[in-house]
Amino acid sequence: MTLSRRCFLAASAASFAAGMTATDAKSTLGNDEAASSKNTICVFTKPFNSLSFDELAEKIAAIGYDGIEAPIRRGGHIEPQNCADQLPKLVEALAKCGLKITVMTSDINDPGDPLTERVLRTAATLGITRYRMKYVHYAPDLSIDDQIANWHDQFVDLAALNHDFGITGLYQNHAGNKYMGAAIWDLDRVLAGIAPTDIGMAYDIRHATVEGGTSWPTTFRMIRDHIDTVYVKDFVWEGAKMKNVPLGEGRVNPSFFKMLADSDFTGPISLHEEYLDHRPSELVPQHLAAIKQDLATLQEMMK
Repeated sequence: MTLSRRCFLAASAASFAAGMTATDAKSTLGNDEAASSKNTICVFTKPFNSLSFDELAEKIAAIGYDGIEAPIRRGGHIEPQNCADQLPKLVEALAKCGLKITVMTSDINDPGDPLTERVLRTAATLGITRYRMKYVHYAPDLSIDDQIANWHDQFVDLAALNHDFGITGLYQNHAGNKYMGAAIWDLDRVLAGIAPTDIGMAYDIRHATVEGGTSWPTTFRMIRDHIDTVYVKDFVWEGAKMKNVPLGEGRVNPSFFKMLADSDFTGPISLHEEYLDHRPSELVPQHLAAIKQDLATLQEMMK
């Protein structure tokens, strides 16, 4: 690790620890400065690429969401290289309907990529405070410990860039043996010493349940001080395969939401509807109906 990395990591960890009270130490979920009893609820808008920015804003606002998780990545609402020109237009369209980009889904995980700084600068200038990072994958022929150490250094450098822009990177746990973070303990090691306001976690209860079975509450408690945002969706097992289903119809345990409440979670909750094909534009009405029903289910679970 270079001296600059060590200096940033030490300063970041010391600053985070110094700012924590005894109460904070028990519950540091979410990093919203203006915490309230009502979590911001947004929706991942991957199925709505065919809509104009104005149409997207109007339809999401009409359902009752507080914001969106917008895919600003290859194949998303906006291609990363077009971010400076197009992202202000999306932000403006959302603002007219009282919405914000709660999370920007990105292709970012490499602080050395020329597009990284360009996209982050644009997002930060527009008041976007969170972005989801691109996954990193295990190489089967390399040491697990070495890969974790390398990703830690990479994330430290990215955290320093995030800190400069005042934006939080989020790494999502995703099920599967190639994904760093699927088991959650490895992500805990990668994020060690990094302030969650610089890089935190998007905790996905669906993927945590797939990987953790009945033990997901243990890894939730282990990683909780890194969690900034929560992702919600559901699934069932069909033999050895997973099938995505509407929220409340699958294996995700509603007791999770009591755990969130007991942890004084103040961060955003992002609802992901994955059980309909997101590619055909003719399915947009079905997607809108689905995210409306899932929102009602989520609100009931959170009571």
